Order: sequence, then C-alpha cells, then structure tokens
Amino acid sequence: MKTSDFEFLANLLKNKSGLMLTPDKVYLLESRLTPLVRRRGMDTLEALIQKLRLGAEQDLIKEVTEAMTTNESFFFRDNTPFDLFKKHVMPAMHKARGTTRKLRIWCAAASTGQEPYSLAMLLKENAAKWAGWNIEIIGTDICTQVLEKARLGEYSQFEVQRGLPITLLMKYFKQDGDVWRITDDIREMVTYRPFNLLDNFAALGSFDVIYCRNVLIYFDQPTKSAVLDRMSKVLANDGTLFLGAAETVLGITEVFRPVRGQRGLYVPSAGSAEELLNFG
Repeated sequence: MKTSDFEFLANLLKNKSGLMLTPDKVYLLESRLTPLVRRRGMDTLEALIQKLRLGAEQDLIKEVTEAMTTNESFFFRDNTPFDLFKKHVMPAMHKARGTTRKLRIWCAAASTGQEPYSLAMLLKENAAKWAGWNIEIIGTDICTQVLEKARLGEYSQFEVQRGLPITLLMKYFKQDGDVWRITDDIREMVTYRPFNLLDNFAALGSFDVIYCRNVLIYFDQPTKSAVLDRMSKVLANDGTLFLGAAETVLGITEVFRPVRGQRGLYVPSAGSAEELLNFG
C-alpha cells in the first residue's frame, strides 16, 4: 500500500472513530478491508481508496470504519472488574440509591454483548435484593453489525466457553443445536444502541456505573482525554468507571482518580464514591 493511501485511510479512521493506526498496521488495513472490497464488487483496495477520496457515500465510510473496529469480547473478561462490581459496586449502589431505587449502567464499546450480559447475570443472581428497582443497562458500539448479534443473544459453544461459569451457562442459556441462546429475562435487561465515542454524550443521559474497557488504547492522548472528560459529565459524582487493565487516567485527565489497590477501577476526583465502595 502506498504511503499516501495509508495516511489517507488512517486520517479518515481517526476522524470518524478515534482509531489510531501506525504504519506497522498496514497489514491490518489490507486484511480487514479486502473482504469489503470484494463485497462491493471492486477489483482492488486502491479502487476503494479512490472512491473514498472522491467523496464516497456515508454508507461506504461507515462500512470501512466498522470493518476496522476490534470486536473482541467474552463473558466475565478479566474477572476482576466483575468481582469488584459484585462485591463493592453493587452494595454501594444499593445503599446510595435506596431512595430512588434506580440504577443506570453504561457499557461503552459493548461489541457482541458479553460484558453487559455478564453484569445482567450478576444482578439477576441477587434478584430478591433488587426487586422493585428500575435497572437499566445500556450497551453501545460504533458497529451496528455486532449490536445486531448482541440483541439476539446467541452465542457459539466456543463463545460461551470463554469465561462463562458452567452454573450460569446452565441457568441463563438454552441450547439450540450448535447455538446457545441467552434467556429472555437476561436479554431484556440490556438495551443496545449505536453510538460513537467521538459524539456528544448528553443524549445518553446520566449513569451510576460506566464500563469502557479496552477501547481507549486505540485512541491518541487528546482523544482519550476528551472522551474521559465527557464521561465525567454523565457519571454521577459517587459513580464508578471501569477501564481495561492496560488503560489508565494517569497523565491523561484529572477528572478521575484510580482507586488504590483496585486495578481498572476509577472514581470522579471531586466525588465521594471511594468511601461508599468500602474497601476498608
């Protein structure tokens, strides 16, 4: 691929999704866009780039952006963020929201739905405690294709074997041939919608808990800072933010601070969440 073509695509992707591509990722562009080239009936990747340069329709730009989005996800990924949610965040929120009995959770970059469904199962396991509560779990992603799969709640044997305890598999999934389908009561706990993290967050409303894991690593420093800034405006002062194990707010923004000794867990710097979480 010509340097000028790579630079054009890299700039397009950064402007549309925040994704940063370095020159050593040329192979990634070629491998992910070649199927799109074939699907669109074009002869070469260069023909696709030329069409984009001439001002392609928004649908094509959207397809290119979605093709380059990483959609790796599995149930209870990394365990720690879910253990912290179960042992500390759930009790803290139950106490803090006891008057309103409302809880809103946002899973940004939710991909095919394993993360929000994992949280839904944890809440369902304590259903008696949350009886009468209005609980909303919102899963968003830039890629509409993965959201369609998430809404269906259908997973392969391989997908349910990745991190999902057998007890929860048997309790919350029904097998249909080679497909495991999540039960309606869990599926209906999550609402999915397309959303770009470069957009304004105001339309999403406010949240008590935000999961934004393993997505900021693909952004440059100014974009990370802007996203975290906007997240701080839609997260309650006593709310919690979960980032991926390889991500941090340190040196990027001062609106959040890490919770000491709790990997991947952050709270608003001006808030009171740390006291509520009761780490003793």
